[in-house]
Amino acid sequence: MAKKNIVIIGAGPGGLTAGMILAARGHKVSIYEKESKVGGRNAAIEMNGYKFDIGPTFLMMTFVLREMFAEAGRKLEDYCKLIPLEPMYSLSFKNFELCPTTDKAKMNEQISKLFPGNENGLAKFHEKEKLRYDAMYPCLKKDYSTFKEMFSKPLIKALPKLSLGRSLMDVLGDYFTEEELRICFTFQAKYIGMSPWECPAAFAIMPYIEHSMGIDHVEGGLSKISEAMAKVIGELGGEIHLNSPVKKVCVEKGNATGVELTDGQIVKADSVVINADFGHAMKTLFDKNVIKKWSPEKLRDKKYSCSTFMIYLGVDKIYDEPHHKIVFANDYKENVKDIINRSRLSDDMSVYVRNASKLDPTIAPPGHSALYMLVPTPNMRNELPWDEASKKTFRDKVIKRVMERTSMKDLDKHITCEKIITPVEWQNERSLFLGATFNLGHTITQMLYLRPRNKFEEVGHCYLVGGGTHPGSGLPTIYESARISADLIERFEK
Repeated sequence: MAKKNIVIIGAGPGGLTAGMILAARGHKVSIYEKESKVGGRNAAIEMNGYKFDIGPTFLMMTFVLREMFAEAGRKLEDYCKLIPLEPMYSLSFKNFELCPTTDKAKMNEQISKLFPGNENGLAKFHEKEKLRYDAMYPCLKKDYSTFKEMFSKPLIKALPKLSLGRSLMDVLGDYFTEEELRICFTFQAKYIGMSPWECPAAFAIMPYIEHSMGIDHVEGGLSKISEAMAKVIGELGGEIHLNSPVKKVCVEKGNATGVELTDGQIVKADSVVINADFGHAMKTLFDKNVIKKWSPEKLRDKKYSCSTFMIYLGVDKIYDEPHHKIVFANDYKENVKDIINRSRLSDDMSVYVRNASKLDPTIAPPGHSALYMLVPTPNMRNELPWDEASKKTFRDKVIKRVMERTSMKDLDKHITCEKIITPVEWQNERSLFLGATFNLGHTITQMLYLRPRNKFEEVGHCYLVGGGTHPGSGLPTIYESARISADLIERFEK
C-alpha cells in the first residue's frame, strides 16, 4: 500500500504499540500526547528519588510484548530487562496465605496442606483451561469490524468453550470445592474491574495464563516498556510530541482528516488513531452530533469497571514482603458487592501491595522502598465524595489494614513521601470516563463486535486502540488492539 500520514492521539501503551508497528511498515507516524512523558497509565511517577508505576504492575503473556517488538524489527530484551517472578505473588486471607507458582508440584503441595481433598483439581484446571485458552486466543487476535466476523471459524469453534451463562466463580467450582481456594483462582477478575461472581466464565483463561506462563517484572518498573517503545519509534523515524493535547478530531463528510490541537494548530492526516480513554474521547474529541451510537448521553448507559484508590509511598526501609501481595477482605464477597453493586466504600477492604524494591533496587534510594498500593473502589457513576477529609480517612484505613495484615507493622513511621490518586482524580485529572480504571465492563454484551471496534464504526479513517476497544483492558490485550488496528489500516487505507 502507499505509505500514509498517520496521527495518533495519546502515547499510552496502545498508541505507542501502534506507532512502533506503523512506523516499521514505513508510514509517517506522529503521536500527540498531552502529558510531559510517554506511557499514559503505563508511565511513571517520580518523586524524591523514588519511581512508581502509575498503573499496570503485572506483566503477563510476555510473549505478546515480544511479538510487538518483533513487528518493529526489534528484540524486547535489547530494551528491557525482564525478571520472572517465582512465586508469582502472595494471597493473604485472614487465616491462611497461599503463594501461587507455576511449579505444579509446589502448588499442589500448598493446596494439599491448606485445602485437603482439592489437590486433583489443579491438574484438571490446567487440562480444561488450556483447551479454553487454545480456542479463545485466536478470537482475541481477530478484528470484529463487521458483524460477519462474529461467524468466523475461530469464534464458532470457540463457542462451546465459552461456558455461556456461567460465571468465573461457577467454572472454578468445577475444579475446587472450597470457596476461598476458588477465590485464589478468580481474583484476576479485578484486572478487568469485575466481580468473579459476575465475570463471564470465559475469563477463566486469565488464571490459566498466569499459572501456565508466569508473570514478569521489568527492572525499573513496567513504565520502562513505554520508554522503550518511544525509543523504537524514534529510531524508526516517528515523532512523539509531548505537552501537545488534542482538542478534537477533525471530521469532514463523516471521515477523520486530522486533529486540532488545543493551541489551534491543525494537523492533517490520512488516518487518525485514538488512544485516549474511550468514554472520554467520545465525550470530548468530536464536535456535537458527530457521534451517535456512542454519544455522551448514551455512554452512561453502558457498564463500566470499578475504579481504584492508589497510594504511592516512599519508605526509608526495605521490607521482607513478596513482590506482589494481595490482602483480601475478611469477607471478600461482601467487599466485592460493595464495590460493584452497592457503590460504597468498604471498611473491610482488599488491598494490593507491590513491594518491588526488594527485587529491584533501581526504583528507590539505597535502603529505601517504593511501595505501591491499590484498593478497588466504586467508580464515579454515583459520585462518591472524595474531598481532602474523606481521602485522608480512607488513606489511613488502608495503611492500618496493611500494617495489620503484613509484616510492615511500623510502616507509618517510615514514610518519607507519598502521593494519592482517587477515583475523582482518575476522572478529572487523568481523563478516565467515570474514573473507571479498567474502562468499559467486559460483559458479554460489551465484547467482540459489541465492543467499540478497532476500525471505528462512526467515523471513517479513524481507528481505536486501548482498553476500551476490542479485545479489552490489560497490557497484552491493549498491545493486541494496536496490532489489529495497524493491520486494519494496511487493509483499508489504500
